[in-house]
Amino acid sequence: MALGRPAERAGPGAALALLWLLVRAAALPAMCPPGDASCRFLSVADLFDRVIRHSGRIHSLSTELEKYLPPSNSMLGRPARKCHTATMLTPNGKEYAQKIPREELAYLILKLLQAWKEPLSHFNQHIENFQELPGESLSKAKQISSMVHELETGVEKVTEKMQSMGIISNSLHGMASSEGAGLSISNEANVMSDSDFIHCFRRDSNKVQSYLKILKCRIMPENSC
Repeated sequence: MALGRPAERAGPGAALALLWLLVRAAALPAMCPPGDASCRFLSVADLFDRVIRHSGRIHSLSTELEKYLPPSNSMLGRPARKCHTATMLTPNGKEYAQKIPREELAYLILKLLQAWKEPLSHFNQHIENFQELPGESLSKAKQISSMVHELETGVEKVTEKMQSMGIISNSLHGMASSEGAGLSISNEANVMSDSDFIHCFRRDSNKVQSYLKILKCRIMPENSC
């Protein structure tokens, strides 16, 4: 007697279980929430796609906010305030970023994200006073801090996956937390004007997205990017 296809041999119960797993996989959120064991079974490419999409949403939101928070008339003509992350050595352009060791590039991404955690927390505390922002944009702006935290968690998942597979070394373990925390408590960002603050954040969010794309391409060169 013919054995039939695997789903037929296993019976309707197993087929329904398989269907449930497929539906659940398709419905996974954009990022990996804490305690979600399913992230462990995603490929490196899938994890990269998630963090790149999420970083893109953050950058788009910061670009939208910058349009509503232009420099005031009293600020026009003066030199722009230096961003609090300006002391970080970051590569300008794809060519230079491609020359950095993969571990250092992953470390740099985490440092940038961690450097914005505390400033964004302060930003959330006074964002209610932003009369310039439409209600929908204000609602989105309030989510920036949590979105950056989610992105940091996602990038950590990617690096852990790459380390477990031997793609990168474990040399960056614990480095980003110690040095990034020192940067993030700087008071420079907290005394910036709102327009300078959003401008600097948009600039750094663009760097994070670009570095993530470059890191993915370097690890998976078959994408021809």
